[in-house]
Amino acid sequence: MKLRLLIVDDEEDVELLFRQRLRKMSRDGQVELDFAFSGEQALDLLQQSAPPAITLILSDINMPGMSGFELLEKVKRDYPGLKVMMISAYDDHEHEKKARTLGADDFIPKPVDFKRLEERLHSLAEM
Repeated sequence: MKLRLLIVDDEEDVELLFRQRLRKMSRDGQVELDFAFSGEQALDLLQQSAPPAITLILSDINMPGMSGFELLEKVKRDYPGLKVMMISAYDDHEHEKKARTLGADDFIPKPVDFKRLEERLHSLAEM
């Protein structure tokens, strides 16, 4: 199964990083990457097709405007079947606990361990 990822982060250089690090999976047709630089922009992208064409969201937690936690709540309310992984520079149990309480399917600390992320993506693709 091909995964269509929506990476949500207010730091625009994240796009280049993810495109470089997931280049092989992308080239092999395993993943397609979309990017949003705010929670609001992510919701706009999700609303462009019904059901959303996105299969997985990877969202930063700390962003100006709508936080990743607020985005997570809205996504899980409006698109309950959509998988969401939260990414945070704050690798602590409180952030992870809150993310999981709000419905996050996974929690990934920054800096992102891309080898581990690829393993998780492969597992999801096999489901």
